[in-house]
Amino acid sequence: MLHRSVIPSLLLGLVAILVAVGCSTSAGSDTATVSLVSAADAVVMLEDRTIVDVRTPEEYATGHVVGAVNIPVEADDFAERISELDPDEPYLVYCRSGRRSAIAADQMAAAGFSDIVDAGALEDLARAGAPIE
Repeated sequence: MLHRSVIPSLLLGLVAILVAVGCSTSAGSDTATVSLVSAADAVVMLEDRTIVDVRTPEEYATGHVVGAVNIPVEADDFAERISELDPDEPYLVYCRSGRRSAIAADQMAAAGFSDIVDAGALEDLARAGAPIE
């Protein structure tokens, strides 16, 4: 029988495993890959990917990663706008907190994009050294 003090640790470990598996899954198609990476790893990838800021235009105007295109995930035309992108190119998406970038990455994978990196939050990218304008 498990001691009561061990149960919270086991539950926390199980939750951590489920989160890790959920953050590095393929979504939408057998060829689509969404990778959740640290901000430091994302900064290294900036030059090799199309950068997509999925925040609102107002948020984008207050500061964004240099070279990022603004395609707001919560806009009615998000699916139409991403359909104009080359699904075979590598993409890096970010937002304010990481919630919208995860939604956008999943939608892009479902639309047939083959290589999507979810970089999470702009603030984390800036702290890791991403150039912001």
